[in-house]
Amino acid sequence: MTTILLIEDDTVLRENTAELLMLSNYSVITASNGKIGVKMAKKHLPDIIVCDIMMPELDGYGVLQSLSQNESTKYIPFIFLSAKTEHKDVRKGMNLGADDYITKPFNESELINAIESRLAKALILKDFREHSNHEIKENNTSEIRTLNELKNFFDDNGTAFNFEKDTIIYREGDHSNYIYLVCKGAVKCHQIDEQGKELVTALYKEDDLFGYSSFINNQPHKDTATSIENTEIVGVSTQEFYEILNENPKLALEIIQMLSDDILGIKSQLLEMAYASVNKKTATTILKFAEKINRKPEDPINISRSDLASVAGIATETLIRTLTNFKKQGIIKADGRNIKVMDLEKLKRIS
Repeated sequence: MTTILLIEDDTVLRENTAELLMLSNYSVITASNGKIGVKMAKKHLPDIIVCDIMMPELDGYGVLQSLSQNESTKYIPFIFLSAKTEHKDVRKGMNLGADDYITKPFNESELINAIESRLAKALILKDFREHSNHEIKENNTSEIRTLNELKNFFDDNGTAFNFEKDTIIYREGDHSNYIYLVCKGAVKCHQIDEQGKELVTALYKEDDLFGYSSFINNQPHKDTATSIENTEIVGVSTQEFYEILNENPKLALEIIQMLSDDILGIKSQLLEMAYASVNKKTATTILKFAEKINRKPEDPINISRSDLASVAGIATETLIRTLTNFKKQGIIKADGRNIKVMDLEKLKRIS
């Protein structure tokens, strides 16, 4: 008989749901909070877990994180059952690796259908792992020697995500469960200081990797990532990424070089923010966005003044005055959010 672990702190809902599942011929184990749920999952190894999010001791996100790091429980199908209905909450649950997300209130058929479909998928994946795991590792990970081959692996095997413009991909403090590759669009990473001012820490364009807070430990993100235009990305789990690097030392060296280049870029940005003139900061920022968003620097850039100012490290009002000056000199054209570079060489020579 299929065993379900139900983790729910609401006594009435827990008992009613357990009864519903037993009437559907499931064996049900229950836990009243996340901490107890983790212990019972490791002890009983249920066929599937249905878990609330908002609970004492340990919330549902913490339960999933704990179980996903344990070899004996990481493949158990996991369904969130929650009253948190906002899109960002659903996305967070799925980004953490949940197999499904059911919002309260729910009906019997919705829950049973979700359980049945996830159990079927788990059986297929289990069979696939048992018969093909060695072959998959041999073909997909042990021969990834370059960054280009790694990006091809992301394209072929990564989980796809689509975000409309100005949508948060992950927030500062969220767990870093994926390394991402930008397939289309552009992404900014940013932090908010104590005065509420936004500081853009990085920009990523098509074919860039991002989201690597840690390759070994599941550490929280140190900044927030937001799409600055309609964006498509693919993600590979941090665990799988670590295994790829572990099996391919030449690739690991390329990743180290990439990180070193990132650090040098950040140092240059900090020096420019500290010592460069306002004109130089503004010109460099326009060029930086042109590089990240467009294939050609002279194509129009559709970007907010606040984003430009936060990268340049200057006040928005100061940036607007500088743009007006550039416009008068014929260096750029500006129409609302659109900025078009008219004299690229002159813009590069600004000091």
